[in-house]
Amino acid sequence: MISRSRREGDNADREIDCQEAMEPGFQAIVDCMIEAGWQRGEVMRAVRRLIAADNMTQKENARVEAQLAIARAMLRAGKAY
Repeated sequence: MISRSRREGDNADREIDCQEAMEPGFQAIVDCMIEAGWQRGEVMRAVRRLIAADNMTQKENARVEAQLAIARAMLRAGKAY
């Protein structure tokens, strides 16, 4: 079971806490893939593609959030977007 952040009020290390919480899950996935007959190189390529997809999603989400913030500010200022 994944436990909550040890530093509830302090978000400075939240990313590290999340990584620590996720690591056993990723290790279990990798172990299952290897047991299913995947080669270690195939597993690592799949993990790298997953990470790349997550990075692209984070960038796109940041772009959309910025656009939303601009649109909200323009609405508050009484201007059309």
